[in-house]
Amino acid sequence: MTHDTLHATHECPLGTVYLATDGTSLTGAWLEGQSHFASAEELGETTELDSQPILSEAARELDDYLAGNRTSFTVPLKPAGSDFQLAVWQALEDIPYGYTTTYGEISKIVGPHAPAQAVGQAVGRNRCIIFIPCHRVVGADGKLTGYAAGVETKQFLLDLEEPTSEKETRLF
Repeated sequence: MTHDTLHATHECPLGTVYLATDGTSLTGAWLEGQSHFASAEELGETTELDSQPILSEAARELDDYLAGNRTSFTVPLKPAGSDFQLAVWQALEDIPYGYTTTYGEISKIVGPHAPAQAVGQAVGRNRCIIFIPCHRVVGADGKLTGYAAGVETKQFLLDLEEPTSEKETRLF
């Protein structure tokens, strides 16, 4: 059974997010102005957020997450991508809340010889920003590297997820 793709916008603390669905899963989430923004085909027709249960559920879960009241998402995800991209995105979903990993570590998970650069490209083209936590991937030296929605947004999300115990012991 095929479904046409529909999308709606939702205002959140990070700005306008575009949420897309095929009627059964979230097929995409993009922040307005991010690099690798959705194509017209990926967005599909415009609809009202409340007209699609998946879209309203995604918006509610995103709001809960950004308010610090949620550490994982339950909305079903089904982004379209190559087999390699899907493997990378699955590896991203396995990074626990409050933790980070490197592109090199992800490359070890998705294939014995997957170049970190290819992993980085797949991470950057994540079609479900925040829901698939690409913000949890950092450079080998621990520094924040590029993020489709900007390094400031990546820092905001990592700060949001930082364990309270670590925040309390930080001097600066």
